[in-house]
Amino acid sequence: MTAITVSGLRKAFGDKVVLDGIDLDVPQGTIFSLLGPNGAGKTTTVNVLTTLTKADAGTARVAGHDIATDTRAVRAAIGVTGQFAAVDDLLTGQENLRLVADLKRLPDGKRVVGELLERFDLVEAARKPVSTYSGGMRRKLDLAMTLVGGPRIIFLDEPTTGLDPRSRRTMWEIVRGLVADGVTIFLTTQYLEEADRLADRVAVLDGGRLVAQGTPAELKRLVPGGHVRLRFATAAELDAAATLFTESTKDCEALTLDVPGDGGTKPLRALLDRLAEHSLDAVEFSVHTPDLDDVFLALTGRTAEAAK
Repeated sequence: MTAITVSGLRKAFGDKVVLDGIDLDVPQGTIFSLLGPNGAGKTTTVNVLTTLTKADAGTARVAGHDIATDTRAVRAAIGVTGQFAAVDDLLTGQENLRLVADLKRLPDGKRVVGELLERFDLVEAARKPVSTYSGGMRRKLDLAMTLVGGPRIIFLDEPTTGLDPRSRRTMWEIVRGLVADGVTIFLTTQYLEEADRLADRVAVLDGGRLVAQGTPAELKRLVPGGHVRLRFATAAELDAAATLFTESTKDCEALTLDVPGDGGTKPLRALLDRLAEHSLDAVEFSVHTPDLDDVFLALTGRTAEAAK
């Protein structure tokens, strides 16, 4: 049930070590997101796993095939969408897709092209030159071309770079639909919101090393600063609650109390039980946890924006 397995992967270009012994596992039918600043080794990782670049050391299996000894089988099982749309501006959208179908020698290429145009909402633009497409349409066409042949593992290298928020969300929905069909996604991105919204697991790559791996929630719990915010109806209730939680911070004007916590259900239940024991009721509460930008800063020493 593992789509991608990597052990001790190393790659250097001259004296520059780009990958310094990384290990990871990607289960089938999930989205795995690789985060990291520019130059961290994200694209090199994709190039190695897709057989475009040879590793210097270590092993990796993609779709059960060794990337070093069974490259043809690996390439047959995967699809790759790079940082820039690999489409031909002189051809129409339909012609771009048909070209890929012909190269793959699909016996039912016409049907596949029609289904992909429908799936990616490109039917109306199918006979127009790609040079007239918007950035979002080009990225959708690029991903549609990647799907010709039905790959079960897809590598998306910063697929939404440069897209407006609406086009980015459209791509997110497409990616979720692919995973719902059982496709495995290996995603590199610098948009932390993208990884948070999409990924089942996230790994942070910095200086060629994986400095953390886990679910987005697990990574957020690595960083202090999470708290539960309680709002009370009266100042008297706020003061009474503050005496129960000595490490809390109160805002007398807003009648709120911030109690440190990691957002887990056990601490939250204990907090609410303690309030009930003292006949205190908050009119509302909310859980605040660090976001992936906080995680990125804590692990790499810089914000995601500064790392671009």
